[in-house]
Amino acid sequence: MADAAEIQGPSASPARRRLRRAGALLAGAPLLAGLLQLTAAEPAQAAPADSADSVSVALDSLTPSAPTEDDTLTVSGSVINNGRQSVTGAHVGLRVGPLLNTRSAIDGIAQHPDDLRGGAGDELGGKYTQKFSKLIPGVAEHFSISVPVNELDLGKDGVYSFGVSVSGKTSARPWDQMLGIERTFLPWQSSEADTKSRTTIMWPLISSVHMTARTGAGERQTPVFQDDELAKEIAPGGRLAQMMDLGRDLDVTWVIDPDLLAAVDAMANGYRLQQPDGTSKAGSRENQDVAKQWLAGLQKAVADKEVVALPFADPDLASLAHTGTSVTGSLSHLKDATDVAALTVKTVLHVTPTTDFAWPVDGAVDPSIIKVATSAGADRVIARSDSLRESAGLPYTPSAARPIGGGTTAVVADARMSTAFEGDLTKADTSTLAVQQFLAQSLEANVQKDEQRSFVVAPQRTPTASQAQAMASAVKALQDGNWSQPETLTGAANAKPDPDATTRIPSTSAYPSSLRKQELPRSAFEQIADTQDKLDNFQVILTDQSRVVTPFGRAINRGMSTSWRGQAAKADGFRTDVLSYLDNLGGQVKLIDKSETKLSGRSATIPVTVQNNLIQPVGHLYLRLSSTQPTRLKIAGKAYDEQPVEVSGGHSQSVKFTTSANANGRATVLAQLYTEDGQEYGDPVSFDVKVTEVTPTVMLVIGGGVLLLVLAGFRMYTQRKRAAARQAEEGPDEAEADSGDESGNPDDAGDRLSEESGPPAGAAGPDQPGDPAPDTAPESTDPSGTGERVDR
Repeated sequence: MADAAEIQGPSASPARRRLRRAGALLAGAPLLAGLLQLTAAEPAQAAPADSADSVSVALDSLTPSAPTEDDTLTVSGSVINNGRQSVTGAHVGLRVGPLLNTRSAIDGIAQHPDDLRGGAGDELGGKYTQKFSKLIPGVAEHFSISVPVNELDLGKDGVYSFGVSVSGKTSARPWDQMLGIERTFLPWQSSEADTKSRTTIMWPLISSVHMTARTGAGERQTPVFQDDELAKEIAPGGRLAQMMDLGRDLDVTWVIDPDLLAAVDAMANGYRLQQPDGTSKAGSRENQDVAKQWLAGLQKAVADKEVVALPFADPDLASLAHTGTSVTGSLSHLKDATDVAALTVKTVLHVTPTTDFAWPVDGAVDPSIIKVATSAGADRVIARSDSLRESAGLPYTPSAARPIGGGTTAVVADARMSTAFEGDLTKADTSTLAVQQFLAQSLEANVQKDEQRSFVVAPQRTPTASQAQAMASAVKALQDGNWSQPETLTGAANAKPDPDATTRIPSTSAYPSSLRKQELPRSAFEQIADTQDKLDNFQVILTDQSRVVTPFGRAINRGMSTSWRGQAAKADGFRTDVLSYLDNLGGQVKLIDKSETKLSGRSATIPVTVQNNLIQPVGHLYLRLSSTQPTRLKIAGKAYDEQPVEVSGGHSQSVKFTTSANANGRATVLAQLYTEDGQEYGDPVSFDVKVTEVTPTVMLVIGGGVLLLVLAGFRMYTQRKRAAARQAEEGPDEAEADSGDESGNPDDAGDRLSEESGPPAGAAGPDQPGDPAPDTAPESTDPSGTGERVDR
């Protein structure tokens, strides 16, 4: 809309150029007359764009990118004949086109840089050409042309169309014609601009997810990585290594995902790699050294620069807004990710970052995204001008800052400059065109109005190495130029807003469908909520909660990362692995299965074993034993009983419950662990208790036997008393005689046996017969075996 209202200004052509054009027309008049005699079907100016005789031009280098009056412009590249016939009498020349007065005019040329039918401008000619006697089909020929800038006859400051063309003859078209061209832009600001724009360059350090929720079992909790891809990115020549090296020499605002710092820091201190079979192996020591070097370099690079920390793992704000908010608890994860961000950056980089910026994907916003973005405390949302479009028909690009209500500021990045470095920039010519287009848009925006404005450049989140190199070249040229000065992102957000700029947030229906298709589905947030519920239940029983809260909390953040866009299967696999691993850990604390237990008598104790295979002690648990048939079998005199449980790491603990039976037969018993807040923990264990009740007949038999034993003991006692009395009456001599009488009375023999041997076996000793015996023998801590019998 702003471009549609831009005013077309006159193109200033110097007198020298007008004289040159007039001379060229006079000199070409005889030739034109001769050509008119040829077949009218043969064009005289240029081969059609789709002609088989066309020659492609690659503009590999244009230096300096933004020349000044005393510079020499050097243009180099290559030409290649795409036709079937050789081109003779060929030459490469430079062409300066008209002054471009709108940003949309720059867009038009950038979309079709090789269109022969577009305005090419006049060729400089003379010594500023490079000739080739023949261009053989399919063979590339290289060129390099240098020309003093003052020979270009540039007039008014602004952006000029600039082209490199190749002309020649073919056997089918035996006259000189333009066979190919590559058009770009020449930003021309001959001296310091009276008004310089302030430009913020966001320099993103963001990667994909690399760490899992798994950690080693030792005290160090060595982190486990999915793969070694991060090591490749930070190694010399890698993408992130180049981003760090290039950004160090630029005046930029570093925008960093704290998860990247946490991952590199973990790698530097020792890490493990996950294996397909579920095990892990030690990571490379060489990669540890690479991580240390990268962190040390980054610490120097960000010193005295503004650092903006995104929420941990760069959560997908649009997905949260469109599908996540309908799942309870989803927004709390964004708050957690924001809270941990500053601490992570400060710990690793030793700088205090800014955390009040939110950055939705591609700067696309709607009311729900704004609401989610600000829910965790961010009051500045980085949008983009192709989302927050101008509707007032402004003939210029307004400043980035826009107050959108509720104390929130939308920082609107310029879409043209922000997207200039997308696409494949591995080839030198595409990279050069991207740099020149970026500079042209920047200069054209500055000359639109004699009032200082602030512009923000928010490039793609994860530029490739070639894209980063092109970005760095453009930013260096911009900061060395005469029309712009650097500014921090905070400075751009605090700049005075343009009262005529739009502050209207587009509706939710206006959100791009291409971006909506890449969002995380509702099922992803449901899975995350399930993981959080299980984590909450698990951590309650632990004595050292940090061993699971930190790794799983960060893994939950990673599960909703923006980096999963376009990778739905991988994202689902990651979240599933996190949940499965948490289930596995939680299952290390469990009840041991029990087989049928036999209960003889009316009361006994039943042991239930709790096993803890974790390395840390667990507690805050209660074991409840319930009888499903309390009329037959009671636990501690009621339907159920529960006892606290504490188990050391790597051990088992048996918990005993007192039971009482009212009738014989089978009764099913259910054992279940509970956390101290009343939540069930783990799977229950059920087993049968077989009760054998004692009958009255058996009781009479047992009672009769006891009575006989008592009577026998009493008889022996009275006999001993009578024998002692006789000895006292007869005196010692008679006693001696009696003792020597071999044919003595049988009763006397019984008295002697009793006296020598004591009470007979089975007689009551010092303890009284009615003293209760223990319910069971000491219990083993091993799991109950099949047909376990608990005897009275």
